[in-house]
Amino acid sequence: MKKSIIAALSSALLLILSLNTTISHADEASEWGKDVIKGQDHPMIKRFTGSWLTGYLAEEWNAATIPMSAQIDSDKKFKESLTLEGKVTRLLYLAPRGKSTLEVFRNYEQALKSAGFKARFSCEKDCAALYYAWSKLSKPTDGLQWANGSIYTPTGSRYSHSSSLSSDKGLMLVGSLKNAGQEVYVVLYTSVAAYSVTELTATFIQIIEPKAMQTGQVSVDANAIKTALQSEGKIALYGLYFDTGKAIIKPESKAQLDEMAKLMQTQTQQKYFIVGHTDNVGNFDSNMTLSLQRAQAVVEALSSAPYKIAASRLIAKGNANLAPVASNAEETGRARNRRVEMVAQ
Repeated sequence: MKKSIIAALSSALLLILSLNTTISHADEASEWGKDVIKGQDHPMIKRFTGSWLTGYLAEEWNAATIPMSAQIDSDKKFKESLTLEGKVTRLLYLAPRGKSTLEVFRNYEQALKSAGFKARFSCEKDCAALYYAWSKLSKPTDGLQWANGSIYTPTGSRYSHSSSLSSDKGLMLVGSLKNAGQEVYVVLYTSVAAYSVTELTATFIQIIEPKAMQTGQVSVDANAIKTALQSEGKIALYGLYFDTGKAIIKPESKAQLDEMAKLMQTQTQQKYFIVGHTDNVGNFDSNMTLSLQRAQAVVEALSSAPYKIAASRLIAKGNANLAPVASNAEETGRARNRRVEMVAQ
């Protein structure tokens, strides 16, 4: 009698577990193949046919470090790497079950080369060391948004989407291509997704579009200007805006003009130089004229309503590109050099 009761309870428990497993698999199946919310392909590189976008991150401006050669030093770090600033997009896909890592990799490689891709290096065999060095250098999956559900296998086991990339059968390609005249950097990596039991291939693509950070988004307040003038005798102000090649001060400069005037109205005896600076693009004489005209525009704005700072307290000067604060070799440096300085007389 006891044996029959125990057997009946065991059967009931197995039935409950079976039902729970069925429901769980049904829930997983409902998420299978659905892209991460708000995720989308990059316009330059379309996904492998039938793939699922499981991880996604797009940042309008950030820094990213990528390897630039397959050589690794004794500390298991890349001997050559490059840090870039600009728009950064990271995408992680799962290919349809049954597609090999090599097939997926070759399709992406072919598409990139047909678009003019210039390979910096590639690895197609024994790439595990590169994978681990790259994971430490670039942290490819950090910050990604993930699709709902998880990776489930034909045998019923499951793995998180964040474990998709692995060293198993990994292949890597790094290089660049031109887009609208700009050099865009691409990292491509394919591998077995998590473990071989998934029978899936994961593909990671990182696209970096270098560009200068938008400057002048924060105006410097009167107290900060006062402190800088007391300690340095000058301050660079990036909240004063002009169109390229022009000297008409733009309306969005008002916040910075307000703070400059606030300080001048409390220190009524202090006089100032307003000095315009440019980058090194273009003719020097033209830059000298432009830098002076921009300084004059600031002086005119401050001496007019509503500020009405005495014009005798302000002297406009132009310095063209004679006093850079950064290298003009890159746009980020040129953006810093395009500035107006306030200098205590």
